[in-house]
Amino acid sequence: MKFAFAGIDFLGGVFEGLLDAGWTPVKLFTRPCDGIYDHNEVIVARARALRLPIQLSRIRERDIEALQAEHGRDWTLVVAGYPWLIKGWKGRAAYGLNIHPSPLPTGRGPYPLFRAVLDRYESWGVTAHVLADGFDTGDILAQDIFGLSSHESHETLLAKCQMAARRLAAGPLGRELPARWRRSEPQGDGSYWPRATDFDRTLDFRQDVATVLRRVRAFGTVETIARLGDARVFVAEAQGWPERHAHTPGTVVHRHRRHVVVAALDGYVQLTRWSPVPLAEAGQVGR
Repeated sequence: MKFAFAGIDFLGGVFEGLLDAGWTPVKLFTRPCDGIYDHNEVIVARARALRLPIQLSRIRERDIEALQAEHGRDWTLVVAGYPWLIKGWKGRAAYGLNIHPSPLPTGRGPYPLFRAVLDRYESWGVTAHVLADGFDTGDILAQDIFGLSSHESHETLLAKCQMAARRLAAGPLGRELPARWRRSEPQGDGSYWPRATDFDRTLDFRQDVATVLRRVRAFGTVETIARLGDARVFVAEAQGWPERHAHTPGTVVHRHRRHVVVAALDGYVQLTRWSPVPLAEAGQVGR
């Protein structure tokens, strides 16, 4: 089956999974990335190696019409990690589907991984669903559900989602899509999780050590934000331990080289990998 792919490296394994299933790519739709949290260099290099046309601008109806003119309706639009709502594919493509990193209908929204760790979910999943007029609301085609550990981090959950997405693409979607399409199931009521804010990323040392460290793990290399005296810093890694003390939570009680120990409600949190918030951003943190 021919397919056009809309996405970035985040779920680029979907592209590879469809190739594994014998599908033929015809175009890549991607978007500019900041190179810090969002990347597309791998998927772009793959598309170039395959000599595919690449489009960085938002998909418009005319782009769908152009694909129909070239391929008829014998192609599928596959979306994975693409931020814009896509309309106009019905009647112009055989199928249109999205891969979302949550067990829908739970966790609709732009990026639910942080909250999955913060809210201590015991299982998670990736869902393939029909492209609909609302974000992440279409009928479910397939899901891949997996367990989460009590010490899950953003990075481990991301890897699990990426591996699950590729499994879906190489298996149920890549080899059974027509049958899955006929048996798709409505989602029903669900939950929408908005994009995380700087407030969500900010550590509160008035909380217990376990809660603080869970927030650090939840954001991982995306980094949390902490106040050290009058300064704010980005925190990529921290450890901690419970211990009775008389310090006010948030007090810096020890420093050794780049390691900083901060008092929390029931113990101490040691920041082991952090960097200052640039002055240009300091006034915006927490808004």
